[in-house]
Amino acid sequence: MAKTKTSFVCRDCGNVQPKWMGKCPDCGAWDALERFTESSDAASGPAPGALGLAPETDGPRTPRRATPIADVKPLDVPRVPTGIVEFDRVLGGGIVPGSVSLLGGDPGIGKSTLLLQAAAALAGRGRTVLYATSEESAAQVKMRADRLDGSADAVRGRNLLLLAEPNLAVIVEEARRTSPDFLVLDSIQLAYRGDIDAVPGSLQQLRRCCLDLVTLAKTSGTAVAIVGHVTKEGDLAGPKLLEHLVDVVLAFEGDRHHAYRVVRAVKNRFGSTQELGLFEMSGTGLAEVEEATLAAESAPATKGSPAARRAGTVFAPLQAGSRVLLAEIQALTATGFLGAAKRRASGLDAARLAMLIAVLEKHGGLRLGDQDVYASALGGMRITEPAADLATALAIAGAFYERGAGPATVALGEIALSGDVRTVRQLDQRVQTAVRRGARLLLVPAAQASAARAVAGGADVVPIAHVRDAIEHLA
Repeated sequence: MAKTKTSFVCRDCGNVQPKWMGKCPDCGAWDALERFTESSDAASGPAPGALGLAPETDGPRTPRRATPIADVKPLDVPRVPTGIVEFDRVLGGGIVPGSVSLLGGDPGIGKSTLLLQAAAALAGRGRTVLYATSEESAAQVKMRADRLDGSADAVRGRNLLLLAEPNLAVIVEEARRTSPDFLVLDSIQLAYRGDIDAVPGSLQQLRRCCLDLVTLAKTSGTAVAIVGHVTKEGDLAGPKLLEHLVDVVLAFEGDRHHAYRVVRAVKNRFGSTQELGLFEMSGTGLAEVEEATLAAESAPATKGSPAARRAGTVFAPLQAGSRVLLAEIQALTATGFLGAAKRRASGLDAARLAMLIAVLEKHGGLRLGDQDVYASALGGMRITEPAADLATALAIAGAFYERGAGPATVALGEIALSGDVRTVRQLDQRVQTAVRRGARLLLVPAAQASAARAVAGGADVVPIAHVRDAIEHLA
């Protein structure tokens, strides 16, 4: 009879402890250790051939020796484009055969829709795709596929296979029989193994199911995509071990009440984690959002237009992977109570907003102690890079003085605690994009003014050395 082993796994960092403690000794999280019980046979992982797959080796293993890194040949990673440009951008060019990807997001954000569109696009290109759902019936998935734009060929064809089954053993056996190029499991929280005495979604089930899927992908060459739920804090549900096991972790972000969605890579063993994929939810599924699509709503106002001198509105060119997006930052100040003034941020870092307000009070001459300050990044964008500091500070100052930044004005630069404006990376690309989108006045760090003039064309470049210099340009 197999012995059982009880351990405790931290749901924040994924490390295993031999006994329960109130505080995880590795990451410091309180009350994060969860009981995990499994047999000693299962703890060693699936045996060779347990999933119906061939073991790695049949004979005795050859001892491996260390090799100088200079002698290691570079790996040429093959990729299979899905045809969805924004999705391929985040993945690094396409799906890697034998890889395992984990897609997480809020309920109703569009995770199933995105993967079904990717599956349909691959099936339309002649690839065999197995879509396994543990949450919906086959008829429900078929109804969604019928209304998706561009999936008609895949629905009528024979390359997109559908399996409504929560039992992972059945899913793996069907994958072994059909040998698909791409396998989608929606979702892992409701998948289970019959030989584990635990409910679906528990720590034991999640760990073993994910390990079996990783083994399937690595031994058969099938690319696997897993849908994962998120907690109320926005983190992927389940232990961090899931993120450690897979090759790619994608976060699907956005407000379900807004049209725009953002897919970003949290982890990618085959590419960069700096790329973003932009989508818009429509009645026919997720549509790709290009830079030109955002121009009409996000471009700086031209001289003479009603929005030319809106108080509290400044544009900032922000780097999103290999491209630049023009973000519109708005601020509002209202009379509050001294000592209990509110600071609220939407799409911006609240801690950085508080720091910028303190800098404006100390070095900018603003008296915001009795002012409620609200700052927002329009369009559902989430801004984290410091290059938007100057635009945010200028928007707050403009809202306080009720003065606009001027027609077609763009500001970029990082603000230090001393009020000095620091340089930003990839200035050339930011300036070129801003000018192409209609910017005529560029407020840039003083140390980068010469470089900005070289690529600004006919736009005026104003060097900003201190936050006070930027406030003087409000009119």
